[in-house]
Amino acid sequence: MKIRKPTQENYAKVSALLRSAFPNSRYEAGLVEQFHNNETPIHEWVCIHINKVVAYIAFSNAYNGDEACGLHLAPLAVAPQFQRQGFGSELMRFALRQKPIKSSTLFVLGAPGFYQRFGFEPCTMPVCPFTKNNKHFSALRNTTTTQFTVEYEPEFGPAR
Repeated sequence: MKIRKPTQENYAKVSALLRSAFPNSRYEAGLVEQFHNNETPIHEWVCIHINKVVAYIAFSNAYNGDEACGLHLAPLAVAPQFQRQGFGSELMRFALRQKPIKSSTLFVLGAPGFYQRFGFEPCTMPVCPFTKNNKHFSALRNTTTTQFTVEYEPEFGPAR
């Protein structure tokens, strides 16, 4: 298993991975494709196993108004045939050791049980616009003491 930054040649494989990992949604693949097409600055890595892209993780800026206040982890995906084999956890541990990930406040909207294994805790501040009552919204290294609605890169689209 190798973990590295994706190259432009990997982008189609990343999109295919995201479509297979999220079979009922085109959102995640579309999000990453827009990041790449718009050249939005993100931190991303792929996990290569037997010459295949089997896992992917990305972080984009989180905002309080115009000011960056951390990073959003989205998406994290593992190809279905490689799930529950440690690829996602290994990719997550790798990413959490990288600059600037290891020194930033991180936010994630996802399965709390999975992310708690990496130190994420339920988050009440700031407010996530994509979920009611911050359900499934977690943070790592969050020191927020004032209430605000955390903002996302435009590629995420409006809160639904």
